[in-house]
Amino acid sequence: MKSWNLYPKLAVTGIKKNRRLYLPYILTCIGMVAMFYIIHSLSYSPMLQTMRGGATIESILGIGKFVIAFFALIFLTYTNSFLLLRRHKEFGLYNVLGMDKRGIGRIIIWESLMIGVIGLGGGVLLGIAMSKFAELILLNFLRLQVDYQFTVSWEALVFTVEMFAVIFLFLLFKSLWQVRKSRPLELMKNEHMGEKPPKANWFLAVLGAGILGAAYYMAVSIQNPITALGTFFIAVLMVIAATYMLFSAGSVAMCKVLQKNKGYYYQKHHFISVSSMAFRMKRNGAGLASICILSTMVLVMLSSTSTLYIGVEDTARSRCPFDNEISVSQLANEDSELIPQLRQDYEAVFDAYSLAPQCVTEYTYGEITALREKDQFEPDPKSVNFASPTVFNSVYQLYFLSQNEYNRVANANVSLGPGEAAVGTLRCKYDQDTLSIRELHLAVTQQVDFLSEIGEAAASIFPSVLVVVPDYEALTPLDTLADFNGDRMMNYTWYYGYNLDAPDELKVQVLNEQVDAMNHRLSSTGQAFSYDNENRTEIRSSFYELYGGLFFLGILLSIVFLFAAVLIIYYKQLSEGYEDQSRFEIMQKVGMTKRDIRKSINSQVLTVFFAPLITAGLHLCFAFPLVWQLLQALNMFNKTLTILTTVGVFLVFGVFYAAVYKITARAYYNIVSGAKK
Repeated sequence: MKSWNLYPKLAVTGIKKNRRLYLPYILTCIGMVAMFYIIHSLSYSPMLQTMRGGATIESILGIGKFVIAFFALIFLTYTNSFLLLRRHKEFGLYNVLGMDKRGIGRIIIWESLMIGVIGLGGGVLLGIAMSKFAELILLNFLRLQVDYQFTVSWEALVFTVEMFAVIFLFLLFKSLWQVRKSRPLELMKNEHMGEKPPKANWFLAVLGAGILGAAYYMAVSIQNPITALGTFFIAVLMVIAATYMLFSAGSVAMCKVLQKNKGYYYQKHHFISVSSMAFRMKRNGAGLASICILSTMVLVMLSSTSTLYIGVEDTARSRCPFDNEISVSQLANEDSELIPQLRQDYEAVFDAYSLAPQCVTEYTYGEITALREKDQFEPDPKSVNFASPTVFNSVYQLYFLSQNEYNRVANANVSLGPGEAAVGTLRCKYDQDTLSIRELHLAVTQQVDFLSEIGEAAASIFPSVLVVVPDYEALTPLDTLADFNGDRMMNYTWYYGYNLDAPDELKVQVLNEQVDAMNHRLSSTGQAFSYDNENRTEIRSSFYELYGGLFFLGILLSIVFLFAAVLIIYYKQLSEGYEDQSRFEIMQKVGMTKRDIRKSINSQVLTVFFAPLITAGLHLCFAFPLVWQLLQALNMFNKTLTILTTVGVFLVFGVFYAAVYKITARAYYNIVSGAKK
């Protein structure tokens, strides 16, 4: 055989003989490339270039493609190292028979070239074939009109090939370096080289438990969405580190405890499984921790993004309680005669279209931004605008209503005396007995519901406090406050909201004409005012664009992470099956039946492989308060829907996880029982 033909044939033979290992790896490469191309091509979609909110979706997809690229580098490095470990004996045999490391390197080069071509070619073809389908799903999530014209994004194609060519080259150089620094005898023995009996590292286990407890405490104790935004990634890193510590050290400790339990350990279907686990727990723990982290990522992403998408209608109603809303700000007490004139202008538009507005709600409220420290609020604009995390986390929005206005809008019966106040909160708690703002001191006598009609508070990421006072004269000490530009710090707003029994297009047209009339009225006063107008239909569409994009990206990333978790479980079962095969052969010779083998396998797999699922569920439970705070910052206030969605996602994932367990457990059984050679 000619030398130029020898190495490609050895490479093909090696892949065929180890197809049980290489086929899932190649399919994963194809899937990673396809996912990357799909996300990258969608960011170049002509539909996104022309639609409203397209820049937001493009930014979301841009983040997603780099997440997939980074994860692909890490995960393919992990799986490639596993494949190389399984081939060490074969390469060592080649070396002993006279093939030098350069020849082994050529085999690896040919194998990498073949896998790279198949992975890149198959992934790009699959990505091109599925990209239009993915675009249709995305546009359906966004509630946009679908365009069935098929296109190929050459920019995405070139960038995908370049990105994964670099990744495959990195894997090749890493494999060549591992072979270069190894010795022939090490290659022969490396596959079956067991670990020394591990010692329970109680310090690492206690440290991991402490870090995990601190992360859990951070998650459940945070009551401020602003703090949650800054704490989320810190808590995630702490949970990841603690999970690896606990699975590496805690799993060893668990085996030690099981071995000391003679009633459990000295049973034929427990003895082999526990003793086998004890000798490879360092590597076992890292794999189980990876499965747990990937499962947690999938659960958190799917539960949060699906909650946002399913709850778009609730979110739109909390952001815009009425079909149309108009608010005029920067009013003062002397502007009270302007309100009847504006109301008359709005009603004139209704009369022009012969429409009767429903659920008309109007009221005047005061607003001020301040820094909170217990019951003290300091409306210092210099401090409020200062970009310090400590200061930023103390920013609160205060809204003031008279008791008459509140009782009329909320259909309540609040009765307050001089110097008293009722308090309602959004995204925070207020349990102080008093409330002070400079010279204004109020005694908090009762808690009330926050007005859902204040959509401005729902849109803000800052926590909000509604302060109901006996009358607006009680706020006189705040009317004299001025910022460093001499402008009033106390801002009064007149809000006007209503529903219309009319088509959406007509609702928008009526609102636009009312805004024009308002602008004409305000400009005639010669004073500076600000205003805001919102239509619920447009708000709903913007939420579908944002949350639909997040939900779509969450699904794609979850698929990628699921690929990784399944492949780790599969390779873990195969590698441990080959390691345990000789042990079970010996036990069969001394009388162990195939039924006993199956019981032993079930004991091991149930003990090991459901630990990540249970731990991921525990992570999800403790992460829920933190995720809930983040969802509130995105205008999601339906906690019941959030809980039900989270539970549903976990149950569906649990069924999927159990199916993977059954399939991989069967592969493990076939290896150790000798059913398949």
